[in-house]
Amino acid sequence: MGIVQRLLSIPSNPEHIHKLEPFIEDVTSPYALDPASYGKILISLTEAVNNAILHGNHCQENKDVNIKCHQNGKTIKFWVSDEGSGFDPVSIPSPIGATRLDIEGGRGVFLMKELSDEMIYKNNGSTVELCFNV
Repeated sequence: MGIVQRLLSIPSNPEHIHKLEPFIEDVTSPYALDPASYGKILISLTEAVNNAILHGNHCQENKDVNIKCHQNGKTIKFWVSDEGSGFDPVSIPSPIGATRLDIEGGRGVFLMKELSDEMIYKNNGSTVELCFNV
């Protein structure tokens, strides 16, 4: 398989997250992934897009969340970008500490990092790159 690139852009409204799954299915269909591998991609990207909508663009529908995909051989990379000012990823506390176990929320970044093969923040935190070796 040669290099393939795809792009999906959605308004910053949680109602549009459902558009992500057909995009992921299209991207991953040539790989015949097992359900666990597909699930890792789906959960990671859903968390990234949800964070971009809620925290990056603050649900302002005039702002978009852009999902770019680059496939090259057995590697799929996704970039999820919002139009927000970014954030400091180091400032996010670990959700697995004893004092945070009962706190609702705050596990999305942890899940993305655990489920992807590599996660990198760019553009002052307004873009996250997720890499999956399939």
